[in-house]
Amino acid sequence: MALPSTPLGSLVASLLLLLMTANFLATNASDFNKNFQVTWGDGRGKILNNGKLLTLSLDKISGSGFGSKNQYLFGKIDMQIKLVPGDSAGTVTTYYLSSIGTNHDEIDFEFLGNQSGQPYTLHTNVFSQGKGNREQQFHLWFDPTADFHTYSVLWNPQRIIFSVDGTPLREFKNMESIGVPFPKSQPMRIFASLWNADDWATQGGRVKTDWTKAPFTASYGSFSINACTWTSRGSSCTASQSSASTTSSSTSRSSSNSWMNQELDSTSQERMNWVRKNYMIYNYCADKSRFSQGLPPECNAS
Repeated sequence: MALPSTPLGSLVASLLLLLMTANFLATNASDFNKNFQVTWGDGRGKILNNGKLLTLSLDKISGSGFGSKNQYLFGKIDMQIKLVPGDSAGTVTTYYLSSIGTNHDEIDFEFLGNQSGQPYTLHTNVFSQGKGNREQQFHLWFDPTADFHTYSVLWNPQRIIFSVDGTPLREFKNMESIGVPFPKSQPMRIFASLWNADDWATQGGRVKTDWTKAPFTASYGSFSINACTWTSRGSSCTASQSSASTTSSSTSRSSSNSWMNQELDSTSQERMNWVRKNYMIYNYCADKSRFSQGLPPECNAS
């Protein structure tokens, strides 16, 4: 990956990222027992420390996963994750939002494991009305196994922004005006999982899972959910988007829903451009061999 052009630039960028990491690791304590439930894994998913920690494990028999008790239609979700350490080749750790059904909507963070000493691949994707194929992949500028880091999804009617420790790395805008479907009508739950995908996850499937290293464990720490909760009565936010969002953190009850109209300011845009220049390793919008009949329309939009 390319680095800033001068030693001073590199130092400034590193200090900025460290400061942002420190700030985001101060997320309020939250209660997994209240907001989530382990959905599969036959005991391999565990809620610990009075709801402050959730761990998922993977062995040769099964992985594990959990999901939110509530559904949401738009929101700002932060989740702290510490990934599988050591030789994690073949494993995939996930954190995503998804609706149910064939024509589902989905917003994905997937972390593709690797051999010891090799970087994780952060894989992102957006599905709308059952259509995905919008993959963008990144390497990270830190070791995601050494400590917890905050991975965030901001989802409002205008855009979806993926961020790591407050640094945006991807923005998917609402471009329905040019015929690109956008997730805006199907409520989604928050899901996470740890599973084996050694047929494709690491170096295209060339490196397989080393089961002598099992069980593999990923940890989920503090989280914050500022979102419009969806029930049988509809959304907790008004149609005019002027009412308060719900906050599902056990210690935070903010009524602010500024995220509903949030966009990237010039500073955030510069930070995102820097990450994409130096750490992006795949962009579907640059893969002309894959889309031989022409790139998807959003790729050509300004």
